[in-house]
Amino acid sequence: MTPITLNAPKLFDLSGEVAFVTGAGSGIGQRIAIGMAQCGADVACLDRREDGGLSDTVDIIQATGQKALALTADVTSLSALKEAVARTQSELGALSIALNAAGIANANPAEDMDEDQYQSLMDINLKGVFLSCQTEANAMLKHGRGSIINIGSMSGVIVNRGLSQVHYNASKAGVIHMSKSMAMEWVDRGIRVNSISPGYTATPMNTRPEMVHQAKVFESQTPMGRMASVDEMVGPAIFLASRASSYCTGVDLLVDGGFCCW
Repeated sequence: MTPITLNAPKLFDLSGEVAFVTGAGSGIGQRIAIGMAQCGADVACLDRREDGGLSDTVDIIQATGQKALALTADVTSLSALKEAVARTQSELGALSIALNAAGIANANPAEDMDEDQYQSLMDINLKGVFLSCQTEANAMLKHGRGSIINIGSMSGVIVNRGLSQVHYNASKAGVIHMSKSMAMEWVDRGIRVNSISPGYTATPMNTRPEMVHQAKVFESQTPMGRMASVDEMVGPAIFLASRASSYCTGVDLLVDGGFCCW
């Protein structure tokens, strides 16, 4: 038997790592940013929100004893992203983990969708992820290591019954394949790129009072009979950020309660 050299619990330890999380002011991005801090990382939190969500994230992270940085910026601005990553490295250290969760969702039948609705979603969900990855990777390549995780969606794999959101589905399919493509470009340069594709998740967007009926439909369509909590996205993100996934790159991890099995 080969001698055991790995301490399994340490595989998920992020002590000494510096993480950069977009969309950190609410929902999945917020919970993952906090989860990374709980595993030992210092975290730069970026969002365009100015309603207190970002400061809440930072306060919770600092309460864990880790360093946190609040960055207000739009992921569609390359100059803003470059400035944010530069500040992260100046104040927290060399960037080694990135989680790109910034995104929006809306719906409209394809025949009625105007160009502005289509383009604004694509700019944030696809262009924003590309610019974020590009900026993060340029920082990581200087140090020769890093893990980038992009939040896709099961909507990039299947078409949701009853939802007219062709632009959203296309954007998330793009995120998944872009992640695979970047993974192969950087595979021999120390950077891993993976994506997480959540199923229906109880984010603030999906738990608004006017969504009660739709939420019940989502639950009935999911084999596990419920939506995911945002907490259930933390474990997959920690796995992909940590040494536990050191041989994983170009992976799209479906976290969908079995939805894509039906």
